[in-house]
Amino acid sequence: MFLELIAVIFAGIALAGLVMLLNKVTGGRLPRWSAPVAAGLGMIAATIFSEYGWYQRNAQALPEGFVVVEKVENQSLYRPWTYLVPYYDRFAAIDTFNLQEHRSHPGTKLTTLYFFGRWAPVNQVQAAMDCQEWRRALITVEADFTTDGAIKGVDWIQGEEEDSLLKAACQEG
Repeated sequence: MFLELIAVIFAGIALAGLVMLLNKVTGGRLPRWSAPVAAGLGMIAATIFSEYGWYQRNAQALPEGFVVVEKVENQSLYRPWTYLVPYYDRFAAIDTFNLQEHRSHPGTKLTTLYFFGRWAPVNQVQAAMDCQEWRRALITVEADFTTDGAIKGVDWIQGEEEDSLLKAACQEG
């Protein structure tokens, strides 16, 4: 966050400097307010660029084996341009390299679901995927594992046909 603030400030200073240089080259023909307006517009542009690039930068920085399973678009009244082009400010991913499967229950896989948010720490939660029944559940403190590896005490959610979380966890290879 601090580095983005520094980048925004430098963008404003750079654009104001360019306008002042242009004013000097043109013999002082530009209005006096042009440099501060250019600085403000440069800072707004740098902020917008940073917000729209956040998801792409973070998704590309994920380690090998991580698959993005959900993206959340954001639209804000105080950012009217987001109604034309929404941006992603949160997403969820799973680590497909570390999926665990019990030998007694070959269709059930355990994984960690990671939640990424702009200006938020990364959160994680354990999740179970039942690939045969096409359902999923979050592993909470109420969850219990029987001696044969079955999961009890979870709220299973029936997956839709295009459930990206189940698709990522249940795909073979």
